[in-house]
Amino acid sequence: MSKASAIKQYEGSKEVKGMKNMSEIKTKAIDNLEKKMDRMNADELRYQVLKNAKDFKSSWIGLGQILYTVWKDKLYKDWGFTEFDSYTAKEIGIRKETAFKLLRSYSFLEKDNPRYLTKDYSENAKAREVPTYEAVDVLRKASNNKKLDREDYAKIKKYVLESGKDAGEVKKDLTQMIKQQTELDPVEERKKKRALVLKRFIGTLKAIRTEIRASHVLPEKVVKDVDRLISELESEIE
Repeated sequence: MSKASAIKQYEGSKEVKGMKNMSEIKTKAIDNLEKKMDRMNADELRYQVLKNAKDFKSSWIGLGQILYTVWKDKLYKDWGFTEFDSYTAKEIGIRKETAFKLLRSYSFLEKDNPRYLTKDYSENAKAREVPTYEAVDVLRKASNNKKLDREDYAKIKKYVLESGKDAGEVKKDLTQMIKQQTELDPVEERKKKRALVLKRFIGTLKAIRTEIRASHVLPEKVVKDVDRLISELESEIE
């Protein structure tokens, strides 16, 4: 989205989260909201609260997209704000944590799973299948978790992007998978911990070696001894 397009879209609505041109995207949470709304009078304040909550939940991808443009191009400065989080808090009433979670979730989908951002998907996916931004953020973190193998990550990805599980459920599944891996292969887990400790020692020794060379207070023999010890420790890492 270009800067000019973002400004035009912003000026067309005082509240970014109320953008009219975004496709309706549903989740299980939205289904629950709609059921509650069906039992209420549209003129009631309680109904209006539910409606606005639904609008927010159903438009998070569109909101994440335009907020990403505002953040990347620093458009908030053109509107009188010095910081992005100040803009989101004062202008559209979204906390810093929520705003950046929206950015991260949208960016993750755009880079790794762009088909879930298409209009065709949003219009044809069943309500229970569409992921929430919180669940996508959990998936994003899982993608960088070295304790998770490819098979388990594929399961988590399916839970989020195809089954529409909420963030709480996904976190439980993720914790259980990591726990099971540790329990099923304790030897491998001990090897990993040992390797981490050795790497920390090696890093410390390299820093000491650098200081010794820079200060010239110890003979070269000491540097060679440190080099030898570093080599021995490196050979211990499998």
